[in-house]
Order: sequence, then structure tokens, then C-alpha cells
Amino acid sequence: MIKVGILGAAGYTGGELIRLLLNHPFVEIVFANSESNAGNKVYDVHEGLIGETELEFTDEMPFDKVDVVFFCFGHGKSEAFLKEHSIPDSVKIIDLAQDFRIKGAHDYVYGLPEIHRDAIAGCQHLANPGCFATCIQVGLLPLAKAGLLTKDISVNAITGSTGAGQKPAATTHFSWRSDNFSVYKLFNHQHIHEICQTLNELRPADAPAVIDTLNEGYDKDGVTVDFIPYRGDFARGIFCTEVVTLDKPMSAEAVQTLYKEFYEKATFTHYSDKALDLKQVVNTNKALVHTDVFGRKVVVTSVIDNLLKGAVGQAVQNMNIMFAVDERSGLGLKASAF
Repeated sequence: MIKVGILGAAGYTGGELIRLLLNHPFVEIVFANSESNAGNKVYDVHEGLIGETELEFTDEMPFDKVDVVFFCFGHGKSEAFLKEHSIPDSVKIIDLAQDFRIKGAHDYVYGLPEIHRDAIAGCQHLANPGCFATCIQVGLLPLAKAGLLTKDISVNAITGSTGAGQKPAATTHFSWRSDNFSVYKLFNHQHIHEICQTLNELRPADAPAVIDTLNEGYDKDGVTVDFIPYRGDFARGIFCTEVVTLDKPMSAEAVQTLYKEFYEKATFTHYSDKALDLKQVVNTNKALVHTDVFGRKVVVTSVIDNLLKGAVGQAVQNMNIMFAVDERSGLGLKASAF
């Protein structure tokens, strides 16, 4: 059995992770840490788990009793936590925050299974991709690898309210979000960093670089990802469209073949011949992709559940790869934890 500890277990991602792991055939949850909820039943917070577990939150962190620990912290807290606490070298870490997604002075592997499976299998520390980043990247990976991203890329993506986390805020309350629609972080979303990193990793040497505009601005040559995020009037899921301009026209059949071959062996990412809708992926770990071609324009549609393939579902998928168990283990459920 894989013995698991969870930090930050009281939030949306913590609840979804507990739900998945309770039904994972190869996992035992050793502790679910939440200082503010210590001593309370997990189902007192994650009410959808009533009748499924008697697990209690704890303020303890017995790292010597686990094989892997999940960080379900807010962004910036993982790095700070590791500066104040010691985790044995033998314990694997899966971080769901953005702290280690960008390559640097650390050994965290960026956990996008569609392209990093071998590195994930051999890593000790893993940085789980962001939700928007996952949805956008699965839409662009085949074009990036083929060297077809030569012009600026226009991206529009809509996310559900759970993407903002469990703590109420002015733009997450139901009374504001219901029957409403808004844009935020225009051209300035933090996931641009990891998207650009991956696209540059895949592009052929003779293809133009993808410029990380959050770091370098618009005054350099290269391709930009012009990303406009929206807040949607629904709880979970991401619906993304990406418009790519090619140097010369490709047939719709050629583009479809490119995508189908790229994702032929992917466990959870699939190409659809038909137009997509969000309900196809909600409460699943699937990512679906569809393409339409209009002359030199390729319009890519991609959809995921932001809490599953965009967060803890992908984290469990990565854990399965890291521990060499069936990649699909624990990921067949469709019921929500809240």
C-alpha cells in the first residue's frame, strides 16, 4: 500500500483528493492535516464524504509514516513550508501549488504526463501543473512539437468558481457569480510562465521562441500566448479555445491526424471528432481536444475539470506513475465531494 499524507486538507483540492484516495485500491491515508479543523471529522468540512470515512483532521504531520505527501496549499506556501519543516528524503512530494513549476534551483519535475511520463516515473519531487495551464497545453502540444507555432497565439478560457478556492471572496460568492460573466488577469495570468516553458521545451530548434510576456514584455522577437481568462457561471470545469495562425494552410484531416497520433497512447487525453461541451469532462480526469480549420487558422477547443485533470486527478495520476501502479487507479469516480 502507498501510505499518504495530505497537507492543507480542508480546501477544495484537499476534499477532492481525499475522495479519490479513499477509493484508491493501493492507498492508505495516514493523515489529513488541517490545524484549524484538528479533531473534526473530515466529513464535517467535506460533507459529500459522509458515510464514506471516519477520518479526522489532525494538526500532526508524521512524515516518517508516509511514502508520499501532497501539498494542497495556496500558492507560495509550499516553498515557505519547506523552509520551516523537514521532510525525510525518502518521502515523495507532490506539490499542487505553483511554487516549483518553473525550472530553477530545485529538483521538482513538472508533472504533465502527456509529455513527461519517464521523468515523472523516476522523480522524488513533483510540481503538479496548473488548471488553466493543463487545459491550454493539451490544446497546443501537438502543434508545438510539429513546429507550427510561428505566430502569436490567441487563447480564451473560462473557469468555474471552484478554481478560486474555498475561501469566499468578492468575485466567488454565489450572489455575484450567478448569472454573471467577467474577465480577470487580462494577459497577466500566472500560468503563462509554465505554458511558455513547456511550449519552448517542445518546439524544434528552428521554430521561434515563445516569449514569456510576464517576464520579458512585448519588445522581443518571438511568439506570444495572448491569454484572456474568464470567470464562468458554473462550479467546475474549464472550456478553452485557442486560435493558431499557420504559415501555410493545412487540411482539417492533416491537423486531426497530427492530434490523434500525438495522443494515441495518452491515458486520459483524447481527441474528439465532434465539437466539445464541458459536461463531457466534469467529474472526470479526462482532457478532450477538438480542432477546426479555416484556411491558415486552426481553432483548438480543449476541456477539463479544473479540480481533477486540472489539479488532484492529475496529481493522483502522477502518483500512480511515480509508484508504478495502474495509471487509472483511483480515477474512475464521478461523484463530487461537495
